[in-house]
Amino acid sequence: MTPEALHHAATVFDFHQLRHRPAPADAMLVLGTNDLRVAEHAADLYHQGLAPLLVPTGGIAHQTDLLATSWTRPEADVFAEVLLARGVPASAILSEREATNTAENLRFSRRLLVGHDLSRVLIVTKPFMQRRAYATHAVEWPEMPATMATWPATFAAYCTVPGLEPEKVANIILGDLQRIWVYGRRGWAAPQRIPEAVLTAFHRLVELGYDRHLLPGDRNP
Repeated sequence: MTPEALHHAATVFDFHQLRHRPAPADAMLVLGTNDLRVAEHAADLYHQGLAPLLVPTGGIAHQTDLLATSWTRPEADVFAEVLLARGVPASAILSEREATNTAENLRFSRRLLVGHDLSRVLIVTKPFMQRRAYATHAVEWPEMPATMATWPATFAAYCTVPGLEPEKVANIILGDLQRIWVYGRRGWAAPQRIPEAVLTAFHRLVELGYDRHLLPGDRNP
């Protein structure tokens, strides 16, 4: 990527982050994705005592797009293996294996947790999924207090593992940014204001060809 493209990608990446201070919770929702660092971070948070129950959530999803993995099993099962390998006991893991998108991650986890005495949840995801996941939670489970958790990362630092190169991640974060206003208009997530600098970065990156994860049309909030 050119220095200009890297600069704009960093602007979008930073906007996606909420930088919540994780609060102790009764359950931790670990949103499935192609990045195993999410499960690794959830295990670290468990060992810090932030939640006694972990719900890795995700089915077999995104098999034909930029988020595709080579896994033939539900994301929740892959994540559960990571949690176990990092010392989380099986008794603390309750897997949700059907979800294929963020709304379903939250909706199906909520359904799975019926009967549990919950006063707060902690939602663990990759850095640039925080804002959209939090806005989706506001629609799917509005009465449940929640904080977001991820590991500290810049765009450059995030794109350091095989399969998550800067060009690929830049396309993904633009698509996620567009989905913030598209899903807000459709009632699938809470509406949000997009700062002018972030919109400028979005449109410039689209001009530079980073449009592989965009929905058709609807390129302005």
